[in-house]
Amino acid sequence: MGKISPSACIDVKDGTHVAKVVLMPGDPLRAKYVAEHYLENPVLFNDVRGMLGYTGLFEGKEVSVMGSGMGIPSLTLYAHELFSFYGVEAIIRIGSAGGIADSVKCRDVLLAMSATTNSAYSDAIDLPGYVAPTADWGMLKTAWDMAEEMGVRTSVGSVYTSDFFYYPNAAMKVNEKAKAVGLMAVEMETAGLYLTAMADHKKALSVLSISDHVFSGEHLSPEEIRDSFHEMMEIALKTAVRTEVSE
Repeated sequence: MGKISPSACIDVKDGTHVAKVVLMPGDPLRAKYVAEHYLENPVLFNDVRGMLGYTGLFEGKEVSVMGSGMGIPSLTLYAHELFSFYGVEAIIRIGSAGGIADSVKCRDVLLAMSATTNSAYSDAIDLPGYVAPTADWGMLKTAWDMAEEMGVRTSVGSVYTSDFFYYPNAAMKVNEKAKAVGLMAVEMETAGLYLTAMADHKKALSVLSISDHVFSGEHLSPEEIRDSFHEMMEIALKTAVRTEVSE
């Protein structure tokens, strides 16, 4: 009989482990791409339900990358298990977002300082409406410094994390309202990650690539998306290996 995994959805393979800092794209195939193109000697540690996870080296330091799935319920399940059962100290979400603010342009990298959401996930903390999901300051500052060094056009601000990709009632004009209060982009996971990290006393950051703009209609070509993804990845990886974690 094999070993029993402590988690519901992760089963770390014998002889493998998860690094202290994990990068999390939504798509598990994107995690595979990151491992094969950015990490040295990547080793697959999880493939349960096809949610691929790898550990390898970047700049001589261990980093893991694992898919999170789409939306707050999926990401928070994996993030909590990584934090609680596998010794992970910090998670960096890497993904795309739709620009809302006029100051945000396609190809920008956006560092999410904070996130608001229409999700009821925060109710579980039993302080509904009182918790402001925010990034770890040290990670945010490091990511900004790395972006400055690389000369990448980068914005810092608040994002809107939505449970809806398609709103059943367009008349609600949610994106317009989000723009009016200064939110910079819309996506589907950041608030959940930040709330989970806060509840588990861990660190988190969301590094986003603006792939389209909700109001201008701008969108990137596949080639431009690849270039923008590379810049986002470099910032996230450089941040990961500079993040201070307990051993």
